[in-house]
Amino acid sequence: MIFRIFGAIALGVVLSGCSGGVSLNPFNWFGPKTDEELVTLEPRDGFPDGQDSYRGPIQQVTQLAIERASGGYLVRAVGLPPRLGYWEAELVPQNDEEPVNGVMTYDFVVAPPPWATRQSRPQARQITVAHYVSDVQLGSASRIRVVGANNSLTTRR
Repeated sequence: MIFRIFGAIALGVVLSGCSGGVSLNPFNWFGPKTDEELVTLEPRDGFPDGQDSYRGPIQQVTQLAIERASGGYLVRAVGLPPRLGYWEAELVPQNDEEPVNGVMTYDFVVAPPPWATRQSRPQARQITVAHYVSDVQLGSASRIRVVGANNSLTTRR
């Protein structure tokens, strides 16, 4: 009796694994499934391509450092926004990360806070961001520049 139960279970498992084109598949015995519309969270017009970014340049770039990393360099910058709450900081490369006249340029961009915040002290407002650049991407560039709204800093590698 127990062998029949295990045999029936094993047979059901084997038959349920058959491909959709085989008539022995028990999921196809009662007709094909109807096509259902998939529900997605994607907007009807698609996702934005990033051109309409809500981020803007940081008010002031205060520090810039280039650190050697495995297979390239780490560009680290510190910026000072006008008040607390700025977030989503990034170094965005200009010119498709190609050096122009030996200079690779990055824009230091941040997103503003969604509500009004205090100004606070400069030490509390500092934002640090880093970007990895491989030796291949760096190519013939000898200087790296990070641009903010009011100033820019340049350093040699």
